Amino acid sequence: MKKTGLLLTGMLLLTGCLAYTWHTLPRRQSDLYKQENLGAQQEEPEQAEQVVRRDTESGYAYSMLSEEEQALYLEIRDALVQFEEDVKLSSCDKEVISHAFQCVLNDHPEIFYVDGYTYTEYTLGDILKKITFTGTYRYNQEEVAEKQRQIDSYVNQCLSGMPAGADDYSKVRYIYEYLIHHTEYDATAEDNQNICSVFIEGKSVCQGYAKATQYLLDKAGIFSTLVLGRVIGGEGHAWNLVQIDGAYYYVDTTWGDASYQAVGGASRYSGEKIPTINYDYLCVSTAQMNLTHTLDNVVELPECNSMEDNYYVREGLYFTEWNKEQIERIFKEEYEKGSAYVTLKCANYEVYRQMHDALIMNQEIFRYLDCPDGVVSYSDDERQYSLSFWL
Repeated sequence: MKKTGLLLTGMLLLTGCLAYTWHTLPRRQSDLYKQENLGAQQEEPEQAEQVVRRDTESGYAYSMLSEEEQALYLEIRDALVQFEEDVKLSSCDKEVISHAFQCVLNDHPEIFYVDGYTYTEYTLGDILKKITFTGTYRYNQEEVAEKQRQIDSYVNQCLSGMPAGADDYSKVRYIYEYLIHHTEYDATAEDNQNICSVFIEGKSVCQGYAKATQYLLDKAGIFSTLVLGRVIGGEGHAWNLVQIDGAYYYVDTTWGDASYQAVGGASRYSGEKIPTINYDYLCVSTAQMNLTHTLDNVVELPECNSMEDNYYVREGLYFTEWNKEQIERIFKEEYEKGSAYVTLKCANYEVYRQMHDALIMNQEIFRYLDCPDGVVSYSDDERQYSLSFWL
């Protein structure tokens, strides 16, 4: 029997049925990764129906599935959590199985120890009778327990510093900033497709950042889910969807971890003056995210059309019209706080152009900046309608 596009790894005769074992990798969205060969299961014993705990799942991807897909999702989830092998699945549709598996991983960043899975087809003649499922694991249960202990230590330390009485927006901002300050972007980091890279190694890529963000937000009581897609240039990417006060926003912690490059006079400023956080990707709308990101998610996502808890709106740095009084207030407050830089965000291109012409072309920025040497360091982003100035 020929199976196009699949790797035949074994065949045995069992009670009149042919059993074929196949290897499957999860869909991986990091901007740098390599495929890995997975070991096969050689024996395929019969297994009783698995008991499914249907009242303990609240994942977003799970909520978007049909009833039949949800049953399959729970079978896969429980098998992975319990390190079970050769679990009989309720579906024989390999595409549906693959989709349900990806949904489980999207909803459960704590299942960090799973690389993929193998499945075995049992056929009678040309008729597919059943499929059994076995996860492929990076670590054994003792190793997982030790890594979980290290993860718990990181999480407890992180959340212990969250301001008392913080609202949902403040919690999201705190986690965004904490992860950026404590994580280095490194494409060579071990375990960079899961939370271990961030919580244990302090180095990761986009999927590690996004899953760590999801994990911490869940611990803080904030709804979030993993989002998959691509960015300009076509690279696979991962970020998050969050819910604050009933409204949805996108958060991209990876792209938040970047230093601006000042234009003109940057060499005059010491290294600590260079910002380490880009707030353009903290609680943004679908329209804004679409400027640089393209969705390719495994389930449908809601429209993010609120700006109420966008970073720039909440911090008073958002301009719906050109306003000199607002500019003056912002610079005064940032100097009083001892800020190293300030970013001004505009609602649209017209407001951005007015601000750029006034502050840069007409050099009105010198009215607000303390520049004894007559030099201004700034960065402008026409795509994001923003201007940043070093103080």
